[in-house]
Amino acid sequence: MTISIMRDVLGWCSVINIGLLLWWFLFFTFAHDWIYRMHGKWFKIPVEKFDSIHYAGMAFFKICIFLFNIAPYIALRIVS
Repeated sequence: MTISIMRDVLGWCSVINIGLLLWWFLFFTFAHDWIYRMHGKWFKIPVEKFDSIHYAGMAFFKICIFLFNIAPYIALRIVS
């Protein structure tokens, strides 16, 4: 596998993952009550805890995108 192929793969993975993160954020923002009601059937947690879990999940996902997709992509762009 060449560097250019790896660079392209990491670039597209970044785009897809950022798209998923954006979808998660928009869905959580505009359908918050519906999501909470759906999850409230399975888990008995207060709204504040529910929001903090989602916020922490989005933060973790964003950090993983930067660490595993964007940083290696930039490194490969510098090397090649």
